[in-house]
Amino acid sequence: MFIIKINITLKDSVLDPQGQTVLRTLHDQGKENITDVRVGKYIEVKVKTEDQSIAEKHAKELCESILVNQVIETFRYSVEKL
Repeated sequence: MFIIKINITLKDSVLDPQGQTVLRTLHDQGKENITDVRVGKYIEVKVKTEDQSIAEKHAKELCESILVNQVIETFRYSVEKL
């Protein structure tokens, strides 16, 4: 069995209102040295297989077909044996 760990974030060219809200809050707390915040999503998927290449194929297919809006988001993933 493998676990797929997926991180999804907005592309750099896309405005991140949640990130800007967090940044303003941090600045209000005196943390002026923080210059940017991007908020994203983290997803874990367990795959019942003993073949890592199959788990990696599932990871890519999940991201490209349903989890990620590739117009505005980017993704990266790792596949780890459980």
